[in-house]
Amino acid sequence: MLGWALLFLIVAIVAGALGLSGIAGAATQIAWILFVVGLILAVVFFVTGRRPPV
Repeated sequence: MLGWALLFLIVAIVAGALGLSGIAGAATQIAWILFVVGLILAVVFFVTGRRPPV
């Protein structure tokens, strides 16, 4: 999940540098949502003691 957030963040940065404001704004919003969801899941797994499979 955090990997997808980083991917969309990179897309947003590149699109912003190229002046594509609509795409940059959408990618930034998606990156922020995925980052928050990833953090919430990480906290839940930490509290419940569950670990992802390796």
